[in-house]
Amino acid sequence: MEMIVCIKPVPDPKQAGKMTIDRETGTMIRRDVPSVINPLDRHALEASVRIRERHGGRVTALSMAPDDVLPVLKESLARGADRLVLLSDRRFAGGDTLATACVIAAAVGHLGTFDLVMCGDETTDSGTAQVSAQIAEFLDVPNIMHVDDCGVSPDGDLRLHSRNEEGAFTAEGQTPMVVSVTADINEPRYVTLMDVLDSEGKEVLILSADDLPLEESWIGLEGSPTRVLELFEPERKSRAEMLSGTPAEQAAVLADRLRRLGFRNG
Repeated sequence: MEMIVCIKPVPDPKQAGKMTIDRETGTMIRRDVPSVINPLDRHALEASVRIRERHGGRVTALSMAPDDVLPVLKESLARGADRLVLLSDRRFAGGDTLATACVIAAAVGHLGTFDLVMCGDETTDSGTAQVSAQIAEFLDVPNIMHVDDCGVSPDGDLRLHSRNEEGAFTAEGQTPMVVSVTADINEPRYVTLMDVLDSEGKEVLILSADDLPLEESWIGLEGSPTRVLELFEPERKSRAEMLSGTPAEQAAVLADRLRRLGFRNG
């Protein structure tokens, strides 16, 4: 099975507190925060590697990002991907989810026949959860999101279990398709030093816009209908009030405060 896993470098969620906002431009300042592979993308990669281990095939990690994050993306090779493809071009910069999906879909087509494109449900930096569905639309293949279990039937069809706010369902279908996964699908494997060393000789392919069947009006800012009008940091306000007195006195004061706020007995 030919599998492509979309991975994205994002600011390390553990250090998100270091991120600030440029109030003049309304953009996030990320330079003080190191990048990591989006956590849910690691689950997507693990799911694909497990399918390959059981049924054969190849796993390609695919990312659209600046080339300076290539060392971060190489973690995907240590996690089991057979090769890494980086889409890097200044003309891709500023693209919204639609422009991003357009580039990724073009790259998938450029790489040849595929059976499965797998993504994390969403990223920690934007959280739109739109890209997998948009990739599927560009490729004209089915898309299933929120997948928490994935397997392959004896005849080669994909068996998927998905859960969302409306309930859960099980689906079985033929490839090709695009799937996005949740953290419940698996526990990504621990990467050892030997995994890192073994990944050193794996293929890394870097493609630009000139390598793909794209019009410049489809990509970057020009190809992005979405406009961010404002990005701001909420003002932090503290309304804490310390109560004194005995426990009974404090309880009486608290009850009075709640009544004033509109709470009633029962």
